Amino acid sequence: MVRAVQIDAVGGPEVLKPRAIDVGSPGPGEVRLRHTAIGVNYIDVYYRTGLYSAPLPFIPGMEAAGVVEALGPDVESLKIGDRVSYAGALGSYSEARIIKADRLIRLPGNIPDDLAAAITLKGLTAQVLLRQVHDVKPGDTILIHAAAGGLGLLMTQWAKALGAVVIGTVSSEEKAAIAREHGCDHPIVYTRENFVSRVLEITDGKKLPVVFDSVGKDTFLGSLDCLQPHGLMVVSGASSGPVPPVEVSQLAQRGSLFLTRAVVFNYTSTRAELEAAAADLFAAVGDGKVRVSVKQRYDLAQAEAAHRDLENRKTTGATILSL
Repeated sequence: MVRAVQIDAVGGPEVLKPRAIDVGSPGPGEVRLRHTAIGVNYIDVYYRTGLYSAPLPFIPGMEAAGVVEALGPDVESLKIGDRVSYAGALGSYSEARIIKADRLIRLPGNIPDDLAAAITLKGLTAQVLLRQVHDVKPGDTILIHAAAGGLGLLMTQWAKALGAVVIGTVSSEEKAAIAREHGCDHPIVYTRENFVSRVLEITDGKKLPVVFDSVGKDTFLGSLDCLQPHGLMVVSGASSGPVPPVEVSQLAQRGSLFLTRAVVFNYTSTRAELEAAAADLFAAVGDGKVRVSVKQRYDLAQAEAAHRDLENRKTTGATILSL
């Protein structure tokens, strides 16, 4: 038996319940993985609250790093003892698990387990957003919402390395300082400034080619107002709640805008796509273009506290569950 955190009914952080589970043995194409560190992401909140659905009961969590303990039949790509990470397989809030081998990414020697657990999901998301959904070019001026969060800090650094001018929204002066330290050229404290007005000031009224919005309901319409004609609105999350229904005419009225709901797993669904995105991510980290530090650590049994802090905007950067 191993320790895990389980959800029996969706709701607040209190529904995260410690459990002892039997992991079992891997089947064809699977491995048994012993986790060494577990990533905490806002998508975990979406599953916990029922915004994203999963059959109950379930073990939350989409990201972790660990060591391969046992191989199922037909697994030839990995060996026992390999260090790996993954993103996108529900069930990471546990000491060990069974997982498909083809979703695992072998870790380079210069990527420690804690770092891998902190960057695999957010880092792949950043790669998809900045390199695939909108290929950021030198001289682009872009807006990143929640710029001091885990994803925001990754995106800010990477965008700067690509030559962009980065505008970022944050909730406090403290977070503005953090964003600035990570390369944000123009932090906007949205609790005391109108971010649309500030974008117009910063761009001399020219507005932006792209907005990356992980906040959702509270920022969506304002984000549309920050875009140039034919600009791209990239929704990648909904930390303030889901975006309400949108009339297509609103896109036309603002200059025939483009709108996408970008999901990293749709861009890494094949093995080749996953490996290419991971290689780009690990190269950016290895070259120092992207620096990541784990700002919050909780024991697995403290998952409830981790979720409360995440939802209350008390966290910055990466958060992990330690084992």
